[in-house]
Amino acid sequence: MDITPFGYDHLFAWMKDSPLSHWLKSVPQQAEAKIEKHGDTPRWLEVLSKLPALTPASLDLSAPCLRIGEVRQIDNFTRQQISETLMAFHPWRKGPFCPYGIHLDTEWRSDWKWARLEEKINLKGKRILDVGSGNGYYGWRMLGAGAERVIAIDPTISYVMQYAAMRHFIGEQPMHVLPLKLEELPEGTGAFDTVFSMGVIYHRKDHMEHIHQLVKHLQPGGELILEGLVIRGGPDDLLHPRGRYAKMKNVHTLPSAEMMMQWLKEAGLRNVHLIDASPTTTEEQRRTDWMHFESLADYLDPNDPAKTVEGHPAPIRAVIGACK
Repeated sequence: MDITPFGYDHLFAWMKDSPLSHWLKSVPQQAEAKIEKHGDTPRWLEVLSKLPALTPASLDLSAPCLRIGEVRQIDNFTRQQISETLMAFHPWRKGPFCPYGIHLDTEWRSDWKWARLEEKINLKGKRILDVGSGNGYYGWRMLGAGAERVIAIDPTISYVMQYAAMRHFIGEQPMHVLPLKLEELPEGTGAFDTVFSMGVIYHRKDHMEHIHQLVKHLQPGGELILEGLVIRGGPDDLLHPRGRYAKMKNVHTLPSAEMMMQWLKEAGLRNVHLIDASPTTTEEQRRTDWMHFESLADYLDPNDPAKTVEGHPAPIRAVIGACK
């Protein structure tokens, strides 16, 4: 299979003389196999091939809506063609993106979450692992914040295709999204300066195992950024939702922010600190023209938006930082 649309040839060439050279024994084969075996891959690759070859006159990866190229570079007909082509990768969850004047308004205002983080972390010159990255929006923002290289992983192939579509317009950059889970990577050897795990831990049955896996990929002195759903309360408060939580069937554990911080201390991390805790609103997560399915408004009790439809506390997301 041709891996050119994903830029993996550049990534694997870099790996040869990097602390991740041992990844080359398994990661290239795994990545190619994951993409190749998905039933929609031939259709998605055909869609990618229809995107016009353009070189952006400008690129701003630090902009909330990632600015790729300029409106004047293409006519309205071409802009409409690009929009229709990108819609083939629906639903678009994380963003927004602005290629050539197209406002790709995703379900999540991911720029709001990033705004809560960006002034409180230093990514300049850092090598970063982004676990559960989705389509790579945060990875591009990390580059915009000065990161040296970002390796992102997400097992959802449609998100990897969205990354490839944006990469088509952005061009080759040291940011790649691999179609893998954390547990499918070679065991961590402390190769990264910063590791992100945002929106993953509550989907894990064993939250401590997840944290320990993340820590193994951090070099001594490196920083872990952990984000997840929490509940209000003290250090002993914890929710194990029976059945579903906000219509999600794979939510296992929702701690208080204090308890999540305690988990990181138990994992041997230091300087554990709360970066942000914010309720998720229907302005931050909602249906758009680029995401037609149900969203947060459909997950909340219509008579009491402080509760989910199952009667659990409505979503609050906490971001915690810690050092190895």
